[in-house]
This record gives sequence, structure tokens and C-alpha cells, in this order.
Amino acid sequence: MQRCQWAGSRENMQMYHDTVWGVPEFDDQRLFRKLVLDMNQAGLSWQTILNKMDNFDRAYEQFELEKVAAFDEAKVESLMQDAGIIRNRRKIEAAINNAQKILAMQAAGLSFSDYLWGFTDHQVIDHQIQTAAEIPTKTELSDAIAKDLKKRGFKFVGSTTIYAFLQAVGIVNDHENKCFRYAELTKKKTI
Repeated sequence: MQRCQWAGSRENMQMYHDTVWGVPEFDDQRLFRKLVLDMNQAGLSWQTILNKMDNFDRAYEQFELEKVAAFDEAKVESLMQDAGIIRNRRKIEAAINNAQKILAMQAAGLSFSDYLWGFTDHQVIDHQIQTAAEIPTKTELSDAIAKDLKKRGFKFVGSTTIYAFLQAVGIVNDHENKCFRYAELTKKKTI
């Protein structure tokens, strides 16, 4: 079975590649979870985030939007002491802020999912990647979404972070063509 080159040989990385990365996601809470994880990955390896995934789920109350949006300063301080997660105040505060912004979108009648997928007319973008070297770190799409998210008050959502997020949630299919997941996911190309 051939995988994308980046999946490597570690079991948890291969499991993530085989079951999560690039699978179209439409649930607002799960989209929020992936956004927070990608925000925390900035400046670090994805392996570091995978190793801390269970701790993130616990610390961020399973990423329930209402709970994270209500985190207060005491909770922030508690998270800053939690060695099981990335202890970066800006990233923690951005997660809280972004949960509040998603809830505001929902209150206005717009799901986070519909907002994100609307940028691609609810279609998966397939870059038909041949080798890992072809995978971009950002695109015009990630630039546009990052710019709009910032305009809406989201934090820690630069274009590179957003591109990694778009790959993770399946809006962009950057599995290498020879990867077994590419064929499986292109069968589910339209939404």
C-alpha cells in the first residue's frame, strides 16, 4: 500500500494520513477542532500535535464551541500550566476568540462549514499532486480565506495555517496521485 511521502513510518502519523487527512469535513465542531490543532502546529511538527492529540481533546473540553468560547482567564492560566498541550498564550486565546466568532456566525445563520466550503462552491480542489515537492504551503484560496477570517475577527489564521487546515478537512485534496487514499477520496470529490 503506497502512502503520501509525508506519512512516514510512525503508526500515529500513518493512521492520521489513512483515516483523517483530506477527508471532507462538514461538522462545525470538528472543523473548529482541526483549526485549533493546525493553529497550534504553527512553528512545530505535525508529529508533536499528534502526540498530544488526546491531551488537546481533554484540555479543550472536546472542542465544544460553547465551552471553549466561555473559557475565562482562570481557564487560560490552567491551560498555560498543562504540559500535555502547546502552552502558548496567543494560541490559547486565539482558540477562545475563534470559538466565539464561529458561534457568532452560527447565530447569524451561517454555519462555519457552509462558510468555508462556499469558497470552493462546495467542491473539493484536487491539485493532482505527483510528488510531495509539489505541495504548496499556501495558495490564492488560503490567502483569500485567511484574509476574510481576519476581517471577521479570527486570530492566528495566516495563509499557511489555513492551507494546512484546508488540506486536513478535505477542502483541498493534496494526496499524491500514487497514494491509495487519493483514489478513495476522488470518488467522494463532489459534495
